[in-house]
Amino acid sequence: MAAPLRGTQSLVGQMGWVFQRPSLTAIEVAWRWLFGLPFLVVCWFQTLNILDELRPGSAGLSNFDSQNPWVAATQLSNAWALYQSRVAAVLCWLLPLAALAWVVVSGLGRSFILKRMDSTLRFRPVAMIALQAAWLAFFALTCWGWFSSMQWVASTHITPSAEPDLIGFAVWVIFLSLGFFTAWALLSWALSIAPFVLLLENHSALSALGQSLRLGRPMTAKLVEINMVMGIVNLALLVLAMVLSAAPLPFGDQLGSEALHAVWAVATIFYFVASDYFQVVRLKGFQEFCKMFRGSES
Repeated sequence: MAAPLRGTQSLVGQMGWVFQRPSLTAIEVAWRWLFGLPFLVVCWFQTLNILDELRPGSAGLSNFDSQNPWVAATQLSNAWALYQSRVAAVLCWLLPLAALAWVVVSGLGRSFILKRMDSTLRFRPVAMIALQAAWLAFFALTCWGWFSSMQWVASTHITPSAEPDLIGFAVWVIFLSLGFFTAWALLSWALSIAPFVLLLENHSALSALGQSLRLGRPMTAKLVEINMVMGIVNLALLVLAMVLSAAPLPFGDQLGSEALHAVWAVATIFYFVASDYFQVVRLKGFQEFCKMFRGSES
């Protein structure tokens, strides 16, 4: 008997399948930047408005000491205390609008990708938008949990009444960050497989979420494995982009600032395009296992 197929053993073939169909990656890139570019433009203008109201010099940033991390941290903390109310006022209206725009654009974009990936799938953008809203809510909850844990680490290891515990601070930051990353990879697969359950088995959005949590241990194990590997790949791409950005720094005097900016732009574009490509590979892997294990029910 043949050995059971591991979740990641088929990824190489799926990577080739997606690579031969660049339109899938193009759609993924297009819908992300259809949201991302206007969002960045709004953030840029709001930042300029805040800086016009309160100049960096008035906030104590004109004498920013980048050579002394303790002094720099104190300066940033004092400046943030002045900017916090203004930033919070902008975020109160910007975040809800951005979240609404993201779920609509991402729901439509993912609908087009899945339809392009398999023409037999139904086109249900409204239900897909609902699933993307659930994904965003879980992502926001995970980010809130991580940020709260970082606040706890800072408040317990860096206090004004005692010498800062830098080793303990670093250990807890690394441990909790890896813990939240692992938890996200172990749990978010249910929200990623729900669109296929929705389209292949004609469920409602809420029913698809419920069914995605009851797929059985064999299928769940493979989905978790793929999700973990894709998360690690995303981290590897981020590290590679950082290495590419830092590589020309020793030659900055010879290359000039314009060449450095060009290298940084290329590294950034590489990361985003490669990350979107692997997002499509993840979808393809989930689709294959959904058909393999749930094909008789669809």
